[in-house]
Amino acid sequence: MDEVCKVCWGDYPELVRARLEALRGLIFEVARELDLGVVEESIKWGEPSYKVKLGSPIRIDWKPATPKKYCMFFHCQTKLVDTYKALYGEVLQFQGNRAIVLSLSEPLPKVIIKHCLELALTYQQRKHLPLLGA
Repeated sequence: MDEVCKVCWGDYPELVRARLEALRGLIFEVARELDLGVVEESIKWGEPSYKVKLGSPIRIDWKPATPKKYCMFFHCQTKLVDTYKALYGEVLQFQGNRAIVLSLSEPLPKVIIKHCLELALTYQQRKHLPLLGA
């Protein structure tokens, strides 16, 4: 694990770290599969943030105030969360127009999350399409 993750996740419970590392791995996996180039990894608002050149930033985190949930955050002025709601509103939980909320007690819906990541990581190419071309 690199320094960015160590700084953010050092004090988190083991299960939380494992889930956040899984999300991080999926971000890099999708970027590699789509040949999107370098994934920039940084800290934004105290949370790990990931971005590729033609994408929209993705942040991931867990908060002690909601100990059974962890989230993927997206820029609130994009169409990303509205699109996710239209596609997966019966399967995923959301926080306003900014986050997908995942449960620590349920398996990660990997196929759905990978699709959501694909839309975010290619957002600049898709933002003009209905449902982002999904």
